[in-house]
Parts: sequence; structure tokens; C-alpha cells
Amino acid sequence: MTENRFYLDVHAIQTLPPSNVNRDDTGSPKTAVYGGVRRARVSSQSWKRAMRQYFLDESAEDLGIRSTNVIKYVADRIIAIDSSITEEKAMELAEKIFHDAGIKTKDQKTKALFFLGRQQADLLAEAAIKGETDKKLLKQIFNDNPAVDIALFGRMVADDPSLNEDASSQVAHAISTHEVQTEFDFYTAVDDLAPEDNAGAGMLGTIEYNSSTLYRYANVAVHELTRQLGNVKQAIDTSKLFIQAFANSMPTGKSNTFANQTLPHLLMINIRQDRPVNLVTAYEKPVNSRKGNVVPSINLLFQEAKRTEKFVQPPIKTFYVVNEEEGIVKPEWATEESTMADLLNDFEKTAEDLL
Repeated sequence: MTENRFYLDVHAIQTLPPSNVNRDDTGSPKTAVYGGVRRARVSSQSWKRAMRQYFLDESAEDLGIRSTNVIKYVADRIIAIDSSITEEKAMELAEKIFHDAGIKTKDQKTKALFFLGRQQADLLAEAAIKGETDKKLLKQIFNDNPAVDIALFGRMVADDPSLNEDASSQVAHAISTHEVQTEFDFYTAVDDLAPEDNAGAGMLGTIEYNSSTLYRYANVAVHELTRQLGNVKQAIDTSKLFIQAFANSMPTGKSNTFANQTLPHLLMINIRQDRPVNLVTAYEKPVNSRKGNVVPSINLLFQEAKRTEKFVQPPIKTFYVVNEEEGIVKPEWATEESTMADLLNDFEKTAEDLL
């Protein structure tokens, strides 16, 4: 029933100056062809990694560790619980608990990256100390009490699909609203101790980059997140954290080189009960402006949001924050907020009513 659904759509328009935040295997900025022209692209995996790092820096929530060294992570929790256990013994106990749960290891590491929450690690450590071998119980520990980022972004376990966790969120690849061209920065470095008669450079090279106005999109099935976490307040707080991380995080590729630490010009959230809706279709025809791409990109987004109502139900609520004024055609059907803090407060009130 649609009345039991609660989808959070998050949209942003954000400019990046000359930068290379997400590069391919040749070092070039990632791109994609959309609407017949080449666009700048930042992969969803790259931005999700930045969001998870924001979670770790800004939140006290139970967060996951994704590593092949999760056995060492559990072993450390074993020692924290019982300091009389040696590190060698703790590693043996931790590895055994993974084996007993049906997860293959090699050299006291998992064979693939494994996503494990802090609370799950503590419960596994306690089970290891007690000598628990019941596979069903151990698998339940792996499945229950997921960390908020595991609930949001999911977990895949090739050894045992029953340990998989479906993601309650989706993050789209960000693409530019307009056509881009890759450019090259030729650089040289001076050798400070070079002889005075040596006029040559100590090093030279090139870095590829582009600049763009990006459309970014993500969504959260808040009803599913609530089921996973088993707590309405935690689901609402996690959704708020997701919005904050989406707006404030930035992939770190070449950040020391380009210092591309920008923020969105527009952040808009739609609260829906029918289905999530990505509004990238606003830019199938690329923006082509010599007076900046931000204002036309924002106006096109508002227009597309209204046009989609030919196919889907209107959002229950729409809130947005914009830092542009001149040229923006503000929609009457949405609530403008002065700050992101105000937007989060109104989202929380709406979420409490729906959940």
C-alpha cells in the first residue's frame, strides 16, 4: 500500500571549478554521453565513499567498517572485553567465529571486503569468548542490528547470500547539466638544490581536468530504513544525516591539487509515497549558456519536477534551500527554507507525522 511508503528524494545543483575528483584508469576525469553530448561524471561509488567518511567524522551513530581485516577488528573487540586474552588467541577466536558462520577466510582475512557494524562486532566478540558455535545464531548476529551505513548502502556476501543486506538508499552518478571538454594542466616543479646554471625543471607532467555544473540525485526508502533499524527516531536521524552528508561531502580525488571545496547552489528534497523520481531528464537537452549554468539548471529542475506529475503523484512535501536569487523562478508548490538546518527541522516534523 502506498500509504505505508515513505521515499526521500534529494536533489542538488553544484558547481565544480577545474577539478578531477573522480578519475578513470588512465587518470582522466570520468565522463558520460547523455543527450548526445559528453558530460562530466562523478560515480555514485565515489560520492558514497565521501558520504560514509562524513558519517564517520560527524556522527556518533553505530557505523560500519568495510575491510578484509574485519577478523582483526573483532579480535580487538575480544581483547577490549577480556584483556587476559592474548592477541594471537583473540585472532584465532575471531577467525573461528567467521568460519562457524560460514564465511571463508584466508590468512586471517576475509577473501573479499566485508562490511561489519560496531555493534555486530561487539556481539560477535562476546559469542567468540563464550565459544558459541551455533551457525544459525551467529548468522543472526551478522544480520541483526545493522550499522546505519550498512542499512543505507547495503552489504553483499558472496560466500552466503543470506548475509546480504539490501540497501535502503540509491545514489546516482552525478553528471553535468551541460557539455564539457577535458583540458590539460601542464606543470613543472623546481629543484630547490639545483645548480644555478641549471635552468631545467626538476619534474614536469600533465593533469587532466574539467569544470562543471553538476546535477546530483539520491533517494532513501525511509520506510525500509525504519524496518532495518527497528527504531523510528533512529531512522529519521539517519535520514537527516544522509541529507547533510549528501550536501556537505566531497570526493577527495586531486583535492590538494585543485582545492575544489564547493557547496551546492540548490538543495531540494521531495517526500513521496508513490516512488522515487530522478529529475536528470531536465538536462537531456544540455544547458547552453554564456552567462553561467547554475540559474538555468535550477529553473529547469523546478520545471521538470512539475512536469513529472503527468506520470506520478505530486510529492507530499517539497523543501529547498537556494543561494541564488537573480533569475530564479521560485515554485509556489515548494517551501523555501532559509538554511539547511531549517530544511532538516521541517523534514523531521514531516517524517514524524508519516512514521
